[in-house]
Amino acid sequence: MNLELQTPRLLLRPLCHEDTELGIEMFTDPNVVRYLGGILSEEKIRAKMPNYVKRCGGGCIGIWCAIESSTSEKIGTGALLPMPIEEDDTNWELVDGPDIPDCDIEVGYILKPSAWGQGYATEICQRLLRFAFEETPLTDLVACIDDENHGSKSVLVKCGFREVGRQMAYGIRIPLYRITRARWSRTDMSMPG
Repeated sequence: MNLELQTPRLLLRPLCHEDTELGIEMFTDPNVVRYLGGILSEEKIRAKMPNYVKRCGGGCIGIWCAIESSTSEKIGTGALLPMPIEEDDTNWELVDGPDIPDCDIEVGYILKPSAWGQGYATEICQRLLRFAFEETPLTDLVACIDDENHGSKSVLVKCGFREVGRQMAYGIRIPLYRITRARWSRTDMSMPG
């Protein structure tokens, strides 16, 4: 299975230790982490990198680095990860081994401010959906957002997600969105771009 995913403007490739500086740039920026639980110290980011580069399910589950194709600039990340319910972070023990975890898998994306407002989040989300529904056994995916994160809500709706009410995620009740393979296959997003 090829884990390097192309979009019209981006290369998504599995996150690696060489992407630590991207993590530091994003997770120490208060604007980036506004809806993500707050700033992390550089030391904490470095300590968490071994978790961030983990993959499971033959590589299907994990984090991808988003690279702008024309400039080779790392602009953010996209992810397919087990969604935490009571915990405030991913259970990284689930992101280890040959199998896909038996829990809801969440689509996520984080971008540097210089990449905001250019449609990259939608592009990342659409490509991860295509990968998940065409190349893995996953039959549905979820996403959750902060009530105030209107930009991310717009991305999810554009990509075909439907709000299914408030549910526990990351230790709080939060709006949950879901998309099934069947719904995705009926959308324009399922067609190669």
